[in-house]
Amino acid sequence: MSGTSAMPLPPPPAPPSLPPASSPQAALSAYALPVHALRIFGACAISLVLWFSAGKAVRAALMWAGSEVSHGDYRQARLAVTMLIFTLIVLNELVVMVGMLHSVRGALREIQARREGGEADEGMFGALNRATLVFATIYLAWSFHAEDAREFASLDLMKRADQDLMGSLAGIQGEGATGLIALDVRLSLAIAVVAYLLRTLFGWWHANGKVRGSGVLTTFFELAFAFYGLNAMFTFTSARSEWLSHRTAMTTIGDWIEAAEKAVPGWRAFWTWVGDAWPYVVDGLIVPLTWLTIAALVYGAFAEDTRAIVRGTRLDAVADRMERTHSLTRSTMTRATGGFQERWVPPANAFRLAVRGGAALFGMFCLCYVALRVGTDYGERGVRTLIGSEEPYLWLVIGPPLTFVRDLIVTVLTTCLLAATFDIAATRSRTAGQTLTV
Repeated sequence: MSGTSAMPLPPPPAPPSLPPASSPQAALSAYALPVHALRIFGACAISLVLWFSAGKAVRAALMWAGSEVSHGDYRQARLAVTMLIFTLIVLNELVVMVGMLHSVRGALREIQARREGGEADEGMFGALNRATLVFATIYLAWSFHAEDAREFASLDLMKRADQDLMGSLAGIQGEGATGLIALDVRLSLAIAVVAYLLRTLFGWWHANGKVRGSGVLTTFFELAFAFYGLNAMFTFTSARSEWLSHRTAMTTIGDWIEAAEKAVPGWRAFWTWVGDAWPYVVDGLIVPLTWLTIAALVYGAFAEDTRAIVRGTRLDAVADRMERTHSLTRSTMTRATGGFQERWVPPANAFRLAVRGGAALFGMFCLCYVALRVGTDYGERGVRTLIGSEEPYLWLVIGPPLTFVRDLIVTVLTTCLLAATFDIAATRSRTAGQTLTV
């Protein structure tokens, strides 16, 4: 009946939807960087451990082979082969690091977004071919290979201890720890020239995309050219160091520095403070950014491009004008700033990448990077204290496995930290309408 029908009741309100447990706002927060890194570790732990273990096995085999080859008849030929093996040792480090970074691609939200957008996923060989060349440049520019050389020399010295001791008693100079520095300077220069020519050839092929794998071969000959050349330079500078110290220019510079220390108040104290603080700046800021550069390069972002630093800033117009200058001017500037670019441009690009994720991300990344190393050092010390050393020569047996576990933890978690930092920065850039792919 009209006027007696009840008014239809409005539908009951829908229950409030709960935010997903893994919302981007929570998971991709800068302060959640450690949690995000651990999530990546949980998803890819097996592949990371396998990559690290395989790399260590290859490294140990090459170290042992190099120390064996470097002694015996035909000494100079053996030393040339030893330097070649050392080149393979360093190249193995680059390959393993790129492989570990590439193995966690599937756990990154940025990579998942690219796949959903129909972007082709780059294979391991493509990332290796593209990343190792820049990786080698950074590795050499910051002298990361020095640790490899020290480990090689220590192993060689330990294996030759008895022979060298008996030789010293007989008046014979020992050969331990000389496998990387005793190569004849003429042979070093000859091999370095050949390596340079091959590096140039394969580098041209790589730039023009003519030969598959040319990037990795360019990296190998780049390392060979550097190490054989360094051996020649070591011999040359050792022979000329006394001569140089007595030249007029060197004496004048020394007098200027001494006069400045006396005339300028606090000069010596300031530079002493800088010298004490600089290693911490390198270890806590520069080195983490350098490794973040490698991660960005493996995942398809900018790395060594100088223009990437100033792109979008007021200096971009200056760079445009620079590119329109005469070719001789550009080539002169490139040669003049080559060492600067190799050392500082990649960390500067990585810094810009981290800044895109916010200052908190940059701070958390460096803090976690340093805390991981400090924590594992204290952890190893605690384990050694608990085990004790009552038995003679106990650490000759226990030390290597303990060091392996420590290096495994540091390397695997550092890889996850680098991937997580890139993922957060790249995701935020994508949300802002920018992408980091090349």
